[in-house]
Amino acid sequence: MLKQRIITAALLLAVFLPALVFPSPWFFAALTLVLIGAAGWEWARMQGALAAMSVASGVAAALTLSALIWGGLDVPWGLVWLFAAAAWVLLSVWMLARGVSAWLEWPQGMRHGLGLALIVLAGAALWQARLQGWVFLLSILVLVWTADVAAYFGGKRWGRRKLAPAVSPGKTWAGVFSGFAGVLLVSTTWLLWESVSPASSPSLFARLWLLGPALALLALVFLTAMAVVGDLVESLVKRSAGIKDSSGLLPGHGGVLDRVDALLPVLPLAMMLVSW
Repeated sequence: MLKQRIITAALLLAVFLPALVFPSPWFFAALTLVLIGAAGWEWARMQGALAAMSVASGVAAALTLSALIWGGLDVPWGLVWLFAAAAWVLLSVWMLARGVSAWLEWPQGMRHGLGLALIVLAGAALWQARLQGWVFLLSILVLVWTADVAAYFGGKRWGRRKLAPAVSPGKTWAGVFSGFAGVLLVSTTWLLWESVSPASSPSLFARLWLLGPALALLALVFLTAMAVVGDLVESLVKRSAGIKDSSGLLPGHGGVLDRVDALLPVLPLAMMLVSW
């Protein structure tokens, strides 16, 4: 399993990183559409949609994002990101407080449509972040990856008190705090490096630092917390569907949503923080 995970991760990075740094962003746009289409397909399946409807949902998500990319994502979307932030915070609080069974009380069509809308919004935020510069987008990704890796090792070493045992038994409060400590270390190191060797575009950490140390710290806490929330929300939805992985598209890793669940809220929230 570990060998399979490593091979899949290496292949993904071999495709993703060149698309990220390529001078023209259109290769990255194509990759984004593929990811969002796959995520839309997985989401529909998790809501109990039939095979044809699941495929149609993935295609609809990709086509909607395509229309947005070519029709207006090169202009500020401050109000949209503010709405997305409010939606994520309110929805996640409601879902995690009510539990798995309450999610299934929602009409299937509402669950289906809401998830697709949030997936498309995350894709739009991913594209707008890339337009800000590949360094800016990479810093957002590094924040989420750091929080995830640090939480994993911190939880294994010190984890005792469970965070949300009914949703994700493996997550602990020690993991959450370890994740934030990792983000704080990486962001500080990145800022120091950026002060010595400025990049072609400012990173998320540099943009947040312009708000002042106190607000920058609060923003990092918020983004790290929402990365955890994104993971928990997807775990809750998978439990409601009675499945372990969102799909088997990525051998050793599960599905696309299993890899990007933490990014779904963080991407629009990061765009909100730098748009106001």
